[in-house]
Amino acid sequence: MLKYLITGSITLLLCSNTLLAQDTKIELTLEQSMQLAHTGNKSLKIANKEIEWAKYEHQRINSFWLPTITTTGAYIHMSNNIEVRQPLSDYTNPAKDYIQSIYPGEQLVTSVLDKIGSQNLIVPLAPQNLATIDANLTLPLYTGGKRIYAGNISKQMISAAKVNKEQIDAGVQILLVENYFGLRLGNRIVDVKEKAYESLSMHYQNALKLEENGMINKAERLFVQVNLDEAKRELEAARKDLNMTQKSFKVLIKMETEDNISPVSSLFINDSIPSLSYFKGLIEDNSYASKQMKIQKDIAKNQLKIANAAYIPEIALIGKQTFFAHGIESNLLPRTFIGAGFTWNIFDGLNREKKIKQARVTQQILDIENEKVLDDNELAVDKLYNQIQNALDNIATLNTTIEMSKELLRIRKVAFKEGMATSTEVVDAEVMLSKVEIASLMAYYEYDVALINLLSVCGIPQSFDQYCNNGKTEQYIFNR
Repeated sequence: MLKYLITGSITLLLCSNTLLAQDTKIELTLEQSMQLAHTGNKSLKIANKEIEWAKYEHQRINSFWLPTITTTGAYIHMSNNIEVRQPLSDYTNPAKDYIQSIYPGEQLVTSVLDKIGSQNLIVPLAPQNLATIDANLTLPLYTGGKRIYAGNISKQMISAAKVNKEQIDAGVQILLVENYFGLRLGNRIVDVKEKAYESLSMHYQNALKLEENGMINKAERLFVQVNLDEAKRELEAARKDLNMTQKSFKVLIKMETEDNISPVSSLFINDSIPSLSYFKGLIEDNSYASKQMKIQKDIAKNQLKIANAAYIPEIALIGKQTFFAHGIESNLLPRTFIGAGFTWNIFDGLNREKKIKQARVTQQILDIENEKVLDDNELAVDKLYNQIQNALDNIATLNTTIEMSKELLRIRKVAFKEGMATSTEVVDAEVMLSKVEIASLMAYYEYDVALINLLSVCGIPQSFDQYCNNGKTEQYIFNR
């Protein structure tokens, strides 16, 4: 839930002028920001549509197990009638031969048979105009396993689309963590610089009084003034950087508002993280690239099986029902029939052989790519793990430096009031403390960014919340 609160920031100016600036801020946790970043993200919308498309493709492939029923109709006009013409001489000539064998020289019957034999017997079969409406049924009974292998491929396409969405989601998380904690870092840097500026302003006021009393010279007071001006310049630069970060973050979470976003989830570190071997052990089974390669290899395996199935004949059940027929008698063409048939491609110009070889080469390519993906992921894990360790080492070193800087600044402020320390010593201690605190904040930020990238490479970005909840926040820097 978004919370609104009014905060005030007091800025001390050089001539002791005081400005009160009030900003309306919207507080957002990391979890709330993550939800906003996911809502309306176009890449995730596309990924969801790709999953939906893959599911429909799987359903389409499964439709090959069902019969195909089609309706066809036609009207045909032919140039002439369809008929059977049979010469009668085929029948009269044998009769003439028989009569001549009994009554040689007989003329009367023979002449009659000759006249009859000169004619043709015409039997009409169909008129010039024909019309028919039929329903046809085809049900594949056996395809050599092609439907099974195609179904396996379509299932893997759904899995590939889901892994792609997970990878895009991980990319969104990385971008969100970088920007969210970048905004948190910018706020904290402004806080540190404001604190340093206010401290130098108070020190400058003290320097003015000491100069009036003759306890310090003008040069020492001017030195404080120069550093105060420099602190003001750095503070304004930090605020400008923070303003740009605000704008970028609002674009990322699709929030159109003039109010400033206040990230309430703190930067954090963990005292310890699992070993390097633990993260490398996650790569093969959990990384998105490895998952995609396994899916592609499974698809290639089924494509090879489909290519081999082209040598096997296909068997199908066929049927036909004529609903309407004009000009075609049922004794010539039955209105209903059902049967089974097969097709067997004996020779196709070596097309099948080439497809099989291509499928095998594809498998070999995927094996090599899988090895490359594992190598690349291991290198990425090594790099990110080293970045995390470097950040932890820097934080451990800076913790001691912060403690020393705070104590040194306290002692020099007391000594300056007693006239036992110079303005230069106090300013140097103040500047050192602010720089060390900012360096510690930067180390926290580098740790968090490297961690989310490492977890994403290993395919477990969702565990970032667990590290965040169990971590030590940046407030530890300022509470020492």
